[in-house]
Amino acid sequence: MIYTATITSASLRLRESRIVAGLLIDGVDADAWKEAVLEENVLQMRSVESIKRISRLLRARLEPMGQGLWEIVRDGGREQATQAAFAAAVKNSRLLGDFMDITMREQKALFAKNLEYRMWTDYIEGCRGRDPDMPHWSDATVARLRSAVFSMLAEAGYLKDTRSLLLQNVFVDAQLAAYLRDQGETYVLRCLEVAE
Repeated sequence: MIYTATITSASLRLRESRIVAGLLIDGVDADAWKEAVLEENVLQMRSVESIKRISRLLRARLEPMGQGLWEIVRDGGREQATQAAFAAAVKNSRLLGDFMDITMREQKALFAKNLEYRMWTDYIEGCRGRDPDMPHWSDATVARLRSAVFSMLAEAGYLKDTRSLLLQNVFVDAQLAAYLRDQGETYVLRCLEVAE
């Protein structure tokens, strides 16, 4: 299965991503992770379920990207760290990455000024052709996925906001681009460069 709905669990959450990246850099073991996340509540969340869900998702996004990206997320300026967290989200979610690589790339080629909500529905229908094992999501789930993806695109600067859906140019940070190239993350980099 290529496409999953895990992206609905959290937006970019830069503040929390910085904390998770710090724990990964420190190489904490399972017990220390549990102590920091659950007992010390380093993510500063109210619900234990939210803490578990968000920390699990952010770790799943960041962990495969390696220490170089973790350092950018933890130590980089806001824009650079946001791009790095977004790169991890793209790697973690083909649903997000392919939307950029297919739909946004097409809109860029057409010199479109903005996205439209119907483009998400059209994209989801196309996903079924690319992934016959994709779950059949309810309309409410498809709407939540759209909301999550458009929010992340706005957070990362690809959209002016989630109301107008105006497309904006985004130039990938040079250090991040070099790291992604060195790590062989050509798909992620291609997705991020869609708005240059």
